Amino acid sequence: MTTLYSARWVLPISSAPVPDGAIAVEGERIVAVGQRAAIVAQSPEATVHDFGEAAILPGLVNAHSHLELSAMRGFLEAEESDFSAWLKKLTVARLEKMTADDLYVSAAWGACEAARAGITCLGDASDAAVESMKALRDVGLRGTVYQESFGPDPRLAKENFDELRNKVSLLREHQTPLVRAGVSPHAPYTVCGPQLEMIADFAVAEKLPLMTHAAESSAEELFVREGTGPFAESLAKRGIQWRATGSSTIQYLEKLGVLRTRPLLAHCINVDAADIATIEQARARVAHCPKSNAKLGHGQAPFAEFLNAGIAVGLGSDSVASNNTCDIFEEARFAVLLARATTRKDDELKMIRAKDALSSATIEGARALGFEGQIGELRPGLQADFIAVSRSGMHQLPSYDPVSTLIFASSARDVIMAVVAGREVFRDDRVTTVDEDRLRARMKEIETKLRF
Repeated sequence: MTTLYSARWVLPISSAPVPDGAIAVEGERIVAVGQRAAIVAQSPEATVHDFGEAAILPGLVNAHSHLELSAMRGFLEAEESDFSAWLKKLTVARLEKMTADDLYVSAAWGACEAARAGITCLGDASDAAVESMKALRDVGLRGTVYQESFGPDPRLAKENFDELRNKVSLLREHQTPLVRAGVSPHAPYTVCGPQLEMIADFAVAEKLPLMTHAAESSAEELFVREGTGPFAESLAKRGIQWRATGSSTIQYLEKLGVLRTRPLLAHCINVDAADIATIEQARARVAHCPKSNAKLGHGQAPFAEFLNAGIAVGLGSDSVASNNTCDIFEEARFAVLLARATTRKDDELKMIRAKDALSSATIEGARALGFEGQIGELRPGLQADFIAVSRSGMHQLPSYDPVSTLIFASSARDVIMAVVAGREVFRDDRVTTVDEDRLRARMKEIETKLRF
């Protein structure tokens, strides 16, 4: 059975925009992309869904999220000036106040928010990875769930690694054709060197995607390079020794063999030209989270330099605990504006365009997560992951260029449909796969629990 979806614009991303376009879908796959009249003529008996003044484009990719933390939206505002305190309050609340079902509900609520925002694929880092994987499965989204691992004490490295290996074994039992398992040694200041090495070896041997937070904050820079700052002081109080590396986080990860996994590196704010070259040579990928980076006062990652180096860069919301919204259109706009604000007008190589940001939100995001050739573009043979975005809002008219309108004038609220593997997961202002009213009621219960 063939179903056609048409709109004023179809944006395949890997080819030119198609005015008055359509795509044809059979089962889970796209079978045709082109002018509406031609597609209809090829399949005259097909059901046609015409979205009129809208754009159809690949589903957005959120390269870095923490869905389990959705219940902490706004919970950590008072600690935002102190990243170490921010992390401590978050960890205590998650471990001591939230049950497994709370974490599932939080992740499912976040997955619903993602679907409503046109996000069809996520790279989700989670300490409660089974709950996050179930949430993605139930809402019907695609993605990789990275099981987090912690352990700054080298004396406990083997014990912590064995725990991770057991968690991954359980996580694999919940994999589906849409959702797969990965590993995430959390960060250089929360995972010791020997444990990082073991996890990297494990990822290579088991062919597991690996993600880690890297070069995110000045506190991390002080810790890794000089052995000073709040992270070093915290470990010292716990009797854990740390020897400064004298190098950047990226070079430290390279020395430990982490970069040979071609990891997804979240943030990458404090990097220099040598680090960028190392990332490119290792064929590692970057998750750029401009809003979260700014909100926590960590700084600005060199988005333009990454793109100019040919590095696969996806856009990430990070958790809504540090961002407050899950909106990749807004991330894309923020990424462009920040990059342009620090770029000289005569430096054409670094000038970021709207289409660069849209690529990072789609095809480059897919590449960053290892889904290239499956999603992120609209062409025959690929998975039918796509969205429809209204272009009829007052804030969007007039519209002289469909890509510019999406990046500079549109937001998650303009998404009117999301499809994953040929299945509609969001349409007519509701997520079609789960009971949002039940989740909303449970989220209010969790809010009350965290508040007191």
